[in-house]
Amino acid sequence: MWNKDEAEGAAKQVKGKAEQVVGHFNKDADLEEKGQDEEAEGDVQQNFGKLRRKVGETVQDVGKAIKQ
Repeated sequence: MWNKDEAEGAAKQVKGKAEQVVGHFNKDADLEEKGQDEEAEGDVQQNFGKLRRKVGETVQDVGKAIKQ
């Protein structure tokens, strides 16, 4: 199950990609660059969310193992 960071990161990636496409077709280098930055920011946020989720799952697994 995705957490907030993963979902928001994925949304930023999509938004950034769309800005890049619009910027490219309108020959707007600033918008295209903004889209690249937004996509990269989304990638970082999504990866942070994945890491956070994996750590949480590991902690749960360790807790279950200790209870046994």
